[in-house]
Amino acid sequence: MQFIFAGKAHPKDEPGKDLIRRVFHFARQLKDQISIAYLENYDMELGRLLTSGVDLWLNTPLRPLEASGTSGMKAAHNGVPSFSVLDGWWIEGHIEGVTGWSIGPGLIDRSDSDRMNGRDAQELYHKLRTVVVPIFYRDRERWVDIMRQTIAFNASFFNTHRMVQQYAAQAYV
Repeated sequence: MQFIFAGKAHPKDEPGKDLIRRVFHFARQLKDQISIAYLENYDMELGRLLTSGVDLWLNTPLRPLEASGTSGMKAAHNGVPSFSVLDGWWIEGHIEGVTGWSIGPGLIDRSDSDRMNGRDAQELYHKLRTVVVPIFYRDRERWVDIMRQTIAFNASFFNTHRMVQQYAAQAYV
C-alpha cells in the first residue's frame, strides 16, 4: 500500500504549509512501514494523472469545509471509488460499499469539532484496515464491481452536462 499526497499551499497559508511539513515529517518517520510520496506543485496536469491513475480517492477535509471535491468526481469517471467524510459532493455520490465508503457520520455536532475529527480519524483507519484494504487485496471481483458502479452512478451524474443544465435552469433562468 502506498499513500500519495499532492497539493500546494498559498504562500500566505501558514496552516496549509504546516500541514505539508507534517506530511514530510510522518513520511520520514514511517518510511520503513508505509510508502508515502508527496507530489509537489499540484496543478491541473498532475490532478489529471492522479484522478486517472489511483485505486482509491481518499479525501479528508474538515467538515464543513469541503468546497466541492471536484477531483473525487473526476476520479469517479475513471472508476476510482472515493473514501471521504460526508461533505460536499460526496453526500450525494456516496452509496456505502457501492461507490466507495464514508468516514464518520453524515450529521455532525459542530460544537465539538476536535472530538468529531478524532472519531473520523479512528474510523478512517478502522475502515481502511477492516473493509477497504481487504476488498482490494482479497476480493478483486468485488473491487472491480465497485469500480463499475462508481462509473455507472457517479460518473453518469457528476458531469459537466448536468452542471451546465443546473446552472442554466437554477441560476440564469
